[in-house]
Amino acid sequence: MADRSSPLLSMQGINKQFLGSPALRDAHFEVARGEVHALIGQNGAGKSTLIKVLTGVYAKDSGRIEFDGREVAFPSPHAAQLAGLSTIYQEVNLVPFRSVAENVFLNREPKRFGLIDWGRMNREASAILHRLDIDVDVTRPLNDYSIATQQMTALARALSTEAKLVIMDEPTSALAEQEVQTLFRVIRQLKDEGISVVFVSHRLDELYAVSDRVTVMRDGRTIEDRPMSEISRFELVSKMLGRELAEQLSHRRADEEGALADRQAVLEAVDLRRGRALDGVSLSVRPGEILGLAGLLGSGRTETARAIFGADPLDSGTIRIDGKPLHVKSPRTAVEHKIGLSSEDRKTEGIIPQLSVRENLTLALLPHLRRHGIVDRKRQAEIVDRFITAIGIKCSSPDQPIRELSGGNQQKVLLARWLCTNPKLLILDEPTRGIDVGAKRDIQVLIRQLADEGLAVLLISSELEEIIADSDRVVTMRDGRSVAGLTGDQITEDALMQAMATGAAVDDAGSNGNRS
Repeated sequence: MADRSSPLLSMQGINKQFLGSPALRDAHFEVARGEVHALIGQNGAGKSTLIKVLTGVYAKDSGRIEFDGREVAFPSPHAAQLAGLSTIYQEVNLVPFRSVAENVFLNREPKRFGLIDWGRMNREASAILHRLDIDVDVTRPLNDYSIATQQMTALARALSTEAKLVIMDEPTSALAEQEVQTLFRVIRQLKDEGISVVFVSHRLDELYAVSDRVTVMRDGRTIEDRPMSEISRFELVSKMLGRELAEQLSHRRADEEGALADRQAVLEAVDLRRGRALDGVSLSVRPGEILGLAGLLGSGRTETARAIFGADPLDSGTIRIDGKPLHVKSPRTAVEHKIGLSSEDRKTEGIIPQLSVRENLTLALLPHLRRHGIVDRKRQAEIVDRFITAIGIKCSSPDQPIRELSGGNQQKVLLARWLCTNPKLLILDEPTRGIDVGAKRDIQVLIRQLADEGLAVLLISSELEEIIADSDRVVTMRDGRSVAGLTGDQITEDALMQAMATGAAVDDAGSNGNRS
């Protein structure tokens, strides 16, 4: 019997090379019993290699692995599973045309007199799924059910092996919000039952929601192992990147503040009102400036963006573009006046998943690409090739369906969609949500480069670190109103949180927020 106070898993001094190139360098990883442990890092940091060494997909070059009190070196994933270690991958690796019950007991079907005991298998599969609050007909094919149910079936399979450690590799990537919450509830239930969980994800909100500890990897090494409650999001990102992100991205320069202030605003919005959503929003954005729009969920940030873009009609208020009043009747009016909006919900309001990269990228430009009602394919191809190269969109070809791209590359296509219209003002609503840290940094650097070239940017983000790092000025919103305007060194986490919570900046700057 293993000592309950000892770690369930201990990996020490793990090294692994591929063709002479090191993938793991003296890596270490420990998971306590009944713990939810986050494992994070950029693509190529070594997370997947570490998991594959643990589960017997790869053999380590050197190092020591102890699991449940004994030294192990699993020769195969099946051997790891028999020992109580199960892995659930991002892509559900089950057999879709076989029943739910068959998938739960795949290659381990209960037998009687040498034949599969179908009754017992169906009963036991139903019982395990019921434990996860999933009530389905386990005799039906797996592909009759949603991705969420398929994920839960993979988890039921792990539990049916009496797993002591369950590794979840990006388990929420294909789940809707309510399904994510169900998964989190199950993870907490596993923890209560003494089962450990390794949770691999790039979504910081999820990590903080369920994890007790976090291990950060970079360049094949273990950089940090800390309780989740003791490390800030900003520090977490900095550890993954290997540099101080705010220092890398922040370009607020005291000698330029005056130069920006002297420029005529591209956008001036004064006292915007719409029902209960907007109750007096005023802001301005100048050429070459990134204006951050901060606020808690429901403060009116997205509603402000939609009103400026003409997606939602205003009850009252004034919008000026280049100093001239403009009645923005619809998004078409906004586009005609060189305003672009990259919306918060990339999947439902941004990309058209069944269309290609080329078609998605040039969607806003189509009216200018038509000759006698027919799209000028040669000109379209030239524009697409130019922007794929200019902002580093990774795709097999412009005709690849956009749904096959990573979240970061989908977001780059949406940015290119508006950039090819040569906008004066670009409104970005959560432009880095749901993408990995490396792609996030690429997009943040790109946004700064665009501003340096004279583009006016209105940046909305829920992550204070992103607002602090990227913005030249910040307008903070609360209850549908703009309540504080901050510039330069005033833009701190404390000042933003104070403004969001009370409606005034730390130095009582709320009075200048309404006309920022």
